[in-house]
Amino acid sequence: MTAHQNGTISSEVSDFLLNCFVRSHTWQLSFSLPLSLLFFLAMGANGVLLITIWLEASLHEPMYYLLSILSLLDIVLCLTVIPKVLAIFWFELKSISFYACFLQMYIMNCFLAMESCTFMVMAYDRYVAICHPLRYPSIITDQFVAKAAIFILARNVISTVPIPILSSRLHYCGRKVIENCICANMSVSRLSCNDVTINRLYQFAGGWTLLGSDLILIFLSYTLILRAVLRLKAEGAVAKALSTCGSHFILILFFSTILLVFVLTHVVKKKVSSDVPVLLNVLHHVIPAALNPIVYGVRTQEIKQGIQRLLKKGW
Repeated sequence: MTAHQNGTISSEVSDFLLNCFVRSHTWQLSFSLPLSLLFFLAMGANGVLLITIWLEASLHEPMYYLLSILSLLDIVLCLTVIPKVLAIFWFELKSISFYACFLQMYIMNCFLAMESCTFMVMAYDRYVAICHPLRYPSIITDQFVAKAAIFILARNVISTVPIPILSSRLHYCGRKVIENCICANMSVSRLSCNDVTINRLYQFAGGWTLLGSDLILIFLSYTLILRAVLRLKAEGAVAKALSTCGSHFILILFFSTILLVFVLTHVVKKKVSSDVPVLLNVLHHVIPAALNPIVYGVRTQEIKQGIQRLLKKGW
């Protein structure tokens, strides 16, 4: 931080300080234990799932490729956020360079939007499987997964690029203490001495357009699935379909609800402790990542059998 001859402070900032849980420093260590356990569970479960799908030839099918995409996204999101948060909790390593901060911001926004988009494609996959089972092999092909992966990548990589660019172009007037554990867009841009209306509007409009449209399509898919399932006459088929799709839908709702609560706590921040949105922001990067492979993967009979076969080979 340098001073000009006229006495004003330079707007150049080379690094930021992440100041987690300002009002609750005492429970940083106690929170770090469940957080590290969730992190290792997420990494381990997603790692096992990816290895199983990769090594088991019987799992080389579109549905499991989509599951692999979800696991890869979860691993990247976890690695982008949680190790740094734990480093702050355990070793007080609060400093993060200017460019690392905006890179983290971009990865978080981009990969959360990609995850939402993947959920949407997976909901469509389940819709075709249950509502049009005879046409499933001709609709959900390897080419379909390749096109879906390109769409997931292109849509979200391009649409989230302006978020870190808009924030990095702001002048920070020497202010460098971010009241958050991560470089969330609004937490960082709040430090600026510029007008951040465009940043707020783009984050808000982008978030609701991408995640909102995904959620509407997911909800539509599961509504059609539910309608088709309730018409089934075969005994046990209704229970099986509801069990599978129900757990998927609950997981997607959980993914969206944390985001919604986070937005609402920001809106009514005067009535809610500033630590609440920070906590939700961190948990949103690890809880879905820990639950996704369990709900989508381990509850799937073919994946369970694949893991068992690999374990037998290993022994």
